[in-house]
Amino acid sequence: MNPALPARRASALGFAATLALGLAILFGAPHVLDTFGLVQCTGFAALAMFGLSQGFVWGFAGVMSFGQAAFLGLGGYAYAVSVINMGDSSIPVLLSILVPMAFAGLLGYFMFYGRISDAYIGVITLTVSVILFQLVNATSGSQYRIGTAELGGFNGIPAIPALNAPFHPDEPLDFDGIWYAAMGALILVYGFLRAVLAARLGRVIVAIRENEVRAQLIGYDPRLYKLIAFMLAAGVAGLAGCLYANWGGFISPTVFALPMSAQVIIYVLVGGLGTLVGPMLGAVLIQALIIAAGSQTVVDSNLGLGLVLVGFVLLVPQGLLPVARSAALRLVDRVRDPRPGKAADTLATESAR
Repeated sequence: MNPALPARRASALGFAATLALGLAILFGAPHVLDTFGLVQCTGFAALAMFGLSQGFVWGFAGVMSFGQAAFLGLGGYAYAVSVINMGDSSIPVLLSILVPMAFAGLLGYFMFYGRISDAYIGVITLTVSVILFQLVNATSGSQYRIGTAELGGFNGIPAIPALNAPFHPDEPLDFDGIWYAAMGALILVYGFLRAVLAARLGRVIVAIRENEVRAQLIGYDPRLYKLIAFMLAAGVAGLAGCLYANWGGFISPTVFALPMSAQVIIYVLVGGLGTLVGPMLGAVLIQALIIAAGSQTVVDSNLGLGLVLVGFVLLVPQGLLPVARSAALRLVDRVRDPRPGKAADTLATESAR
């Protein structure tokens, strides 16, 4: 039997289980949560998509983007400005994806085709995020407007019109509708990225991450595939920005700030690098931890959160999902064959694959 078949079967089962769980949460949450809880979960879904964008470009394409918040902010502002001008959210949602992708294409072209090293790519993306923060932060005053939308500077753009039914601006979504849109979009994006990774495009992207020189020698252009992955991740982050703006009905330059860029990296590290579910799980756990830390007065919330995050990095460097997967493999193998040492051998074989 082909040794890759069990791994593929396990991957397919994991994908099906994740989709089933996502659909259960999508349709079950409005029946068990009050309005406040549902609004919080909508924010979790938006940030989980943000984590998914970082997990894809870093974990699978090997591109460390320290400034992923730039695309989150561009998506949020693109939606806010266009929906205020158009009055209908149908086109602005598309713009929240296309504008960050176009910006990433331009930035990525100069980075990847300029053969800039990985370390400098991280520095450049971080610098771009800081520049955007300073630029948008300096747009106070009525003279800084795009159409009828005032950028607002550090005060941001308040009262952003919510999503509406496609091409029906007179039918805005309520809290339940925005939850369904956010969680449904998260499930669709997750399925899309899984399909990309299962296709030839995704396999080439992963192969370039593993050995760029070897991939180039067999005829692939690493610059092109890195650029495609970078643009896809930017589009996902932009859609997350759109949902984030809808969640609060507000967008400000803080979405470009360093804490947002650092936060999404923590999502990936806590959940597990090299997975898609891990960054989403990490985003939910970290955001829940931030909320819990902010609601108590015994320990300074920033200090407590910092200590917890350092503990995660030191004690669980692989991330929660890979550790849980390894434990499950050991348990399954122990049940199949209780002989001592057999579980460790099987785990080593699975890891090598």
